[in-house]
Amino acid sequence: MTMNDRTEVAERSSETGAAVARQQAGANAGARRTTLTPAVDIFEDGQGVTLLADLPGVSREKLDIRVQDNRLYIEAEAVVSTPSGLRLQHAEVQDPHFARAFTLSGNFDTSRIDAQLRDGILKLNIPRRDEARPRRIAVTAG
Repeated sequence: MTMNDRTEVAERSSETGAAVARQQAGANAGARRTTLTPAVDIFEDGQGVTLLADLPGVSREKLDIRVQDNRLYIEAEAVVSTPSGLRLQHAEVQDPHFARAFTLSGNFDTSRIDAQLRDGILKLNIPRRDEARPRRIAVTAG
């Protein structure tokens, strides 16, 4: 199932059978956990990689970015609040969990990753190690 042709949706539930059918029908929608794979754009240049991930509704406090064994992990919880004076009648995604993982080559300096979150967009700058950056070789005539 896809949400907008770019974001994959996976529903995780510890319940089985008829309970899952009731959840999908909306009977127990608050109990299911929905994990979204955020859409990501990746740009590369000689200095490194810039990664832009769509994380709507995520605050800095609910965002977890970590690197372990050359894997970059992004996990986040979004808070979707109901406007005051209104009652929720139907929600297809309620308090979604975002998760995405990437394998990084040894050419990147993971100790210098810069992360910024603004207006639901996570921007990660992952620089190359100095020795992995392209450099010009001077040629002498002789």
